[in-house]
Amino acid sequence: MTSQPHCPSCRRFVYLDTLTCPRCGADIGYDVVTRRFHLLVSGRVDLDERQLYPCSNREWSCNWLVQDDAPAGRCFSCRLTRRKPDADDTIALEKLAKTEEAKRRLILQLSDLGLPITPWDAREGGLGFDLLSSLSDGSRVVIGHSRGIITIDLAESLDDRREALRVRLGEPYRTILGHLRHEVGHYFQNVLITDEATWARCRELFGDERTSYQDALKHHYSVGAPADWHTRFISEYATMHPWEDFAETFAHYLHITGTLQTAAVLGVHLDAAVSPVRTADVKPRESYEEQSIERLLEDWEWMSEAFNRINRSMGFGDLYPFDIVGPVEEKLAFVHAIVTAAPLSFAEQYALARADEGEHG
Repeated sequence: MTSQPHCPSCRRFVYLDTLTCPRCGADIGYDVVTRRFHLLVSGRVDLDERQLYPCSNREWSCNWLVQDDAPAGRCFSCRLTRRKPDADDTIALEKLAKTEEAKRRLILQLSDLGLPITPWDAREGGLGFDLLSSLSDGSRVVIGHSRGIITIDLAESLDDRREALRVRLGEPYRTILGHLRHEVGHYFQNVLITDEATWARCRELFGDERTSYQDALKHHYSVGAPADWHTRFISEYATMHPWEDFAETFAHYLHITGTLQTAAVLGVHLDAAVSPVRTADVKPRESYEEQSIERLLEDWEWMSEAFNRINRSMGFGDLYPFDIVGPVEEKLAFVHAIVTAAPLSFAEQYALARADEGEHG
């Protein structure tokens, strides 16, 4: 179930974070059930037998709609935020709005893939987010994942700070969405791998995650990545520990499938008739659930090269500055297998999303 991003009033294309149509000025809200924008009339949407209202965080740019029985009037994405800056910390809340935008995009993609999301307040170990700012009072924010909770430093939403971190860590790419995709990989490693045979295969590909993380962390930041890391890993950071290798690979799976899905929805494809280097058209799919990893990566090879060329024509760096070598293909194949084996129906996802809602305000 993919998004249909059009204004319900004038049919103009709108981005997923739009609150007011830039063409006709209509106030609109996004319903995750129908995956469509709806027109707000007198502050609500009447949709079949449902009445929908703006999320209570709309003043902080959340454009999702909620049913009238939603606890505290929060949408599902906002409900997943366990901790956030104080209400009087308006500077941090402005940064929170940008991070929440990226989180909503993440949640939609996970839902499109059929992945199970149990909220942190419905079950211990469920998915939740602590979105805090080290700039609020100078306190250190420890970024990472622990027992279902993903912690992000909102200071990373500042372009100059994020770019400084990217350069210092030797990363070719760093965005808030990319960071969220990486951290949620840690969560889904434990959710999707449930039997010993699959864990054995995971350890064969990524290494044994039971080895000391602290020792690996110390070694990585004192010695750095192996000189030949690019022959086995998707990034330098992936070399640090098997946990990080899996999370990095999972993030790239989301990068690839998400970008191909967007291209498919927009009708972007490569026409072999106008290029001497291809003998067949490349038409990305909205979903690769029924496709092999080879089909997915072949489409991505061509499409990412096209996107990189477009970026360069604007004077930017490559959209996807990574090489997918043989061992990384094997790792991506493993992720593809566990993700495509997991899909829930939308009804099942919806039931999980609303689990114990009435008990948690």
